[in-house]
Amino acid sequence: MSLVLDLARVAAAINIALLGVLIGVWVQTYREVRAPMTLGSIVFATFLLAENAVALYFYFNAPAMPALAVEVMMILQILETVGIGVLTYFTWK
Repeated sequence: MSLVLDLARVAAAINIALLGVLIGVWVQTYREVRAPMTLGSIVFATFLLAENAVALYFYFNAPAMPALAVEVMMILQILETVGIGVLTYFTWK
């Protein structure tokens, strides 16, 4: 159970870092282009960053959670990491 929780924590922390990079790139792009789509991406990424920050906080401070809940959250965090990683890769290119 501890390993699963640790994996969820690591995935949430990676998500936070990747979202920080994405927001930085999109803010710079928005300053140049002023496209509404870019602004929407910044707002979306900010909410997603907040969600991951709250998740990480609860992974460290929440009372005992059922093992199934921890496993499902870990899987969701890892899937989210893959998705954000792909988005970061293509945004960076």
